[in-house]
Amino acid sequence: EEIERAMELSLRWAERSRSQFERMGGPGKGQGLYGIVQGGDQPDLRIRSAQELGKIPFEGYSVGGLAVGEPQDVMLRMLDITTPVMPVDKPRYLMGVGTPDDLLESVKRGIDQFDCVMPTRAGRHGLAYTRFGKVNLKNARHQDDPRPLDADSRCPSSSVYSRAYLHHLVRAGEGLAGMLLTWNNIAYYQVLMQGMRDAIETGTFDDFYARTKEDWAKGDIASL
Repeated sequence: EEIERAMELSLRWAERSRSQFERMGGPGKGQGLYGIVQGGDQPDLRIRSAQELGKIPFEGYSVGGLAVGEPQDVMLRMLDITTPVMPVDKPRYLMGVGTPDDLLESVKRGIDQFDCVMPTRAGRHGLAYTRFGKVNLKNARHQDDPRPLDADSRCPSSSVYSRAYLHHLVRAGEGLAGMLLTWNNIAYYQVLMQGMRDAIETGTFDDFYARTKEDWAKGDIASL
């Protein structure tokens, strides 16, 4: 009942926001307003929220409330039932998500846009995302490893600096550690998203999905 009350409140906010947006001049000069689908982990409420928001002419539609502690399987289950009833001619934006795996799974379910602190926050805490999966530079096994994170990457942070050096920076508490790993992570996110866009355009997304999952599963062995 509490989730339903909150979802209906969000719908009323959406209507009021759209009305005010139109009074202020509406879309233009790069501006747009998105409605936000809510409903917690309740399929019927998610569907109703998406259907009602679809009646309001937003420039895009967001899916909210799935990045505040819910496990991935709940998020994906809600996307499975939500995206089919969202407008097909407008961008779909998943709020506050996520890891590379979250992005891959969500695009597979029809999501177009994302925002998240994950690549920068992970970098500040010594975690690198690569095409070989996650690399935790805090681990002692990296202290004498001369390999870069990814020798084939176009990002210098990924291809120039050794894992041993990055490990040293992380363990020493150097601010440069967070800067370099953030650079690596954002670069990898860009490569991942471009790969998905290209695969969608060429009709090969299923192959890209399977190949990416396989590379992540191999882990560091793929970069030896």
